[in-house]
Amino acid sequence: MNLILLGAPGAGKGTQAEIICDKLRIPAISTGNIIRAAVKEGTEMGVKAKSYIDSGALVPDQVIIGIIKERLAADDCKNGFILDGMPRTVAQAEALEEMGVQIDKVLDIEVADDKIIQRMGGRRVCSACGASYHVDFKPSAKPGVCDRCGGSLIVRKDDEPATVLDRLKVYHEQTEPLVGFYRQRGKLAVIDSDTIEGTTAAILKALEA
Repeated sequence: MNLILLGAPGAGKGTQAEIICDKLRIPAISTGNIIRAAVKEGTEMGVKAKSYIDSGALVPDQVIIGIIKERLAADDCKNGFILDGMPRTVAQAEALEEMGVQIDKVLDIEVADDKIIQRMGGRRVCSACGASYHVDFKPSAKPGVCDRCGGSLIVRKDDEPATVLDRLKVYHEQTEPLVGFYRQRGKLAVIDSDTIEGTTAAILKALEA
């Protein structure tokens, strides 16, 4: 299945993508992780993207679409994929359609803004491998240390309070219209749950429909 995960920053898309990936044995493709890797490596695209990420703004469409097109051509995407963080705008969704990318289901994870702010304040990311954690919901075995590689866990700049508020504003203005876009195409499933387990159960039920 070719899936898209929608939801505000901090809605739990990354966590759910990992779970669905394991269950369906398809790759979870996070544009955020791809871009952060490019920034860390100092590639041409990474240098262009860095100023946008540092300010909490969205990376330009042409950069995102180029990344995704390359990634979807890889062999591990032949049996399906999960897109997390793309599309972010209706223009990007239309570009995906123009590229001939067939989407089977769009999962919209609904979480209130006040809960988003609380969640993101506790997020931690491994500075070495990019693995995600949360001090309350998904803590590492040893505080401040990645379970996977032993790297240091840090607070990303885009998880800091002022940046979170800016990111939510951008989401409501630019990304939320995708809900209507995919509802019109009969591909939208709204997921509404306060727990990781409940969200996973609702997603799996939606995929069976």
